[in-house]
Amino acid sequence: MTLTYVDWAIVVAYFVLSAGIGLLFTKKGGESLSEYFLSGRNVPWWLAGASMVATTFAADTPLVVTGLVVAHGVAGNWLWWNMLMSGMLTVFFFARLWRRANVMTDVEFAEIRYAGKPAAVLRGFRALYLAIPINLIILGWVTRAMIKILTISLGLHDVQIFGSTVSGEVLAVGICFVITVAYSSAAGMWAVLWTDLVQFVIKMTAVIVLAVFAVKAVGGMGALKSGLATHFGSETAALSVIPLSVSPSGGFMAYAWMPLLSLAVFLSVQWWAAWYPGAEPGGGGYVAQRIFSAKTERDGVLATLFFQVAHYALRPWPWIVTGLATILLYPNLVDKESGYVHAFVDLLPTPWRGFMMAGMAAAYMSTVGTQLNWGASYLVNDVYRRFIVPGTGQAISTPERAARYDRLLRLTAIGAAAFLVVGWAVAQFGGRIELWWAAWVVAALVLVALMARRSFRSGSPGESHFVTVSRWATVALFLMSIIVTMHLGTIEGAWKLLLALGAGTGLVLILRWYWWRINAWSEISAMVASLVVSVIALNTIPQRFAKGDPRIDAWVMLVTVAVSTVIWLSVTFLTSPEPDSILNSFYRRVRPGGTGWATVSKRLGYGREPIPGGRLAWVNWIAGIVAVYGTLFGIGKLVFGEIVPGIVLCAIALIAFAWIARSMDRGSGRWSESPVGTAAPAPSTGD
Repeated sequence: MTLTYVDWAIVVAYFVLSAGIGLLFTKKGGESLSEYFLSGRNVPWWLAGASMVATTFAADTPLVVTGLVVAHGVAGNWLWWNMLMSGMLTVFFFARLWRRANVMTDVEFAEIRYAGKPAAVLRGFRALYLAIPINLIILGWVTRAMIKILTISLGLHDVQIFGSTVSGEVLAVGICFVITVAYSSAAGMWAVLWTDLVQFVIKMTAVIVLAVFAVKAVGGMGALKSGLATHFGSETAALSVIPLSVSPSGGFMAYAWMPLLSLAVFLSVQWWAAWYPGAEPGGGGYVAQRIFSAKTERDGVLATLFFQVAHYALRPWPWIVTGLATILLYPNLVDKESGYVHAFVDLLPTPWRGFMMAGMAAAYMSTVGTQLNWGASYLVNDVYRRFIVPGTGQAISTPERAARYDRLLRLTAIGAAAFLVVGWAVAQFGGRIELWWAAWVVAALVLVALMARRSFRSGSPGESHFVTVSRWATVALFLMSIIVTMHLGTIEGAWKLLLALGAGTGLVLILRWYWWRINAWSEISAMVASLVVSVIALNTIPQRFAKGDPRIDAWVMLVTVAVSTVIWLSVTFLTSPEPDSILNSFYRRVRPGGTGWATVSKRLGYGREPIPGGRLAWVNWIAGIVAVYGTLFGIGKLVFGEIVPGIVLCAIALIAFAWIARSMDRGSGRWSESPVGTAAPAPSTGD
């Protein structure tokens, strides 16, 4: 693809705008850790919600959706559409509780809900697990996708850097990465939020325009539907949003790629049982981070609701339409996902080519910016501040300062050694590692230690010190992610192993909010059991089926969830509950209500409180699901020219949205009026 000066001007203007936003918020983001990671907890709902949507629109997302619709038609998207039910659970049952918890990260929750060393271990382990392996693999994944996009679209020439040959595509991605690191490390969450908003507008405009050109290229919507009917055997098989067909006898018949068992697991088990980054049961990750950043409980709930609507209902159709068009435009393409890139290379004229390239850069940078800030928040708040320099704000003696610094140096040395060992191991298994990149990573770790030294000498470190460490942690994550990206092909197998830790943990992550009896050992045993059981299941169940049978994943999920649930429930009742002091403190802070906390709420003088929102929370959850699916399917019907069904579905969605708005305004339960994280006073018992 050849870009004109106009196209390049658009791309450069986008980069300048992104960098300018970072410079604008650098001073404000550096005021404190709260400003750096949570924007001072002063973000309006529309900005927090837009940032959630932008983060999940990565550079590889349109390519993945294209691959799904080429293989299975529109219904192939149920592989991720099913997670809406978990998302709506977060909106009406968890968003306001997260906001009340007054934590900086979701893993900090462990030490306000549980007590003692088990809570500390759980917090530290999850922080490191999410910040390093999970986070770096996500960064590597999206970076590899961006390199793939640029390789197909631009075909840039190799260049020489420090005597090494670097492909032009890698250099181009590196420019995007460096700019993202610059504004996200300098200004923190404020820069991430505002660039996310700009990036979301740019990339949505670009993909909508591409969908229009793609439909025109195949001869219009009628020609597209006709061609798809020929390819899939019928128009229904191609465009139906339900992965079922009606048999000649009048019964339902599943498609080969989605047996009834798999569909049942998607719709009734997976969405609440499995932990997955960005779709955590009970909320968590960067979604929770945006909720923490919101001005009020109401803003947190509205932001999460907006995210569900935009993520599932408004955003997919431009990708789907373009993906379907690639079936007719590139029937012999081996890499089906790359059809999306070929479409914008072949179909878009100037200036839309430049706009699309800016959109792809925006999709990549919005995800990277969030992952870097999110990962750094774990390393600083839950590892460095919690375990390396505890007791911030208290007077400390010279021996204590020396001990703290010694702990930091030991941790740095262990991290550097572990990194080099991993690099050596990668080389032994056929990978390669550039020692100069490894040296940069080790240097970054050592530099963090040196930056801390002055604060340790002068007394207890202040907020400015932690902001500085946060910036360097962001840079360190950037450097480590480069190594992961370079060797992603050698560690892709680790992805399933890492996610296996969350395969059966969803229920305990939900119930920890609404049942006082859950303790730290419940979570720990759920994680261990899920890992062990899923590994065993993955090595035994596939032997009972033909290779590639979609029922394998369904059985692995069912077995993992069933066995791990029995294990963590048994551990819960075999171990002691959390101390009354912790349960009382947590309840006063969050006020979850419900039958599961009745014993505690009565003891504190609150009586038998309902959950926030009461019974309406369940009604709103169902209404939210109806509203989003109604909007999603209604827009799809309108796009493909089925006007009457489309209007009916959109009308049903509108009624559901109206119900939610009315219940939130009038009767959905108390909104906390006290400052975030403060305990609401117990009512008088009359004693």
